[in-house]
Amino acid sequence: MPRGPEPVTAAAERTAGTAGPPPAAAGHPGAPPPAPPATARAEPEEHLMAPSDTTTGHPPEPAPGRPAPSEAPERPAATGRADPAELAGRLRAVIQHLLPLLRGHSTHRDLTPSRTAALATLDAHGPLRVSELAARMNIALSTTSRMVDLLDDRGWIARRTDPVDQRASLISLNDAGRALLRAVRRETTGLLAERIGRLPPDRQHLLHAALPALEQLVDDAG
Repeated sequence: MPRGPEPVTAAAERTAGTAGPPPAAAGHPGAPPPAPPATARAEPEEHLMAPSDTTTGHPPEPAPGRPAPSEAPERPAATGRADPAELAGRLRAVIQHLLPLLRGHSTHRDLTPSRTAALATLDAHGPLRVSELAARMNIALSTTSRMVDLLDDRGWIARRTDPVDQRASLISLNDAGRALLRAVRRETTGLLAERIGRLPPDRQHLLHAALPALEQLVDDAG
């Protein structure tokens, strides 16, 4: 015979048996520990910088109160003044050592520095009287006269009568004297260029920067 429907109480008991035990109340033995509260994430350092400009691509600007990392402290300007006496002493020593160096490597051994200076003066300012040459070279007239005679004997200068004063002579370089002076200048320039080329680049820049002051010394003396 077919079985009738089960009583409601029996079905309810079977359902409760398969659903598992009810959850334990908080604080009750056997209850799982409560989940730890959510902590706030540490804000990255970027919050201290303004957002970058996406339209221009410029780097972000520092936030107020924080210096830019690329800023370097300004160096104080040099205010010291060089001692002219010290500069003069060092310059004199350099010239005294430099002139023998140039003369020692020259192939024109009979052309002393004073004779070279006389040729250069005549090249720049000639023709001159002997007295004018002595004044420009700042040497005695008698010494200048003897040197002019020597330059004339070597065939490096030309003499002609001064049209203003027939008793005086005007001295100038001739072709041989000009050729000799050009050769000496090429020789010494090449020697100096070789020595300067051995200097470090920063020293070469310093030497180049000092040239206007040295040239002014010569101009003021002339």
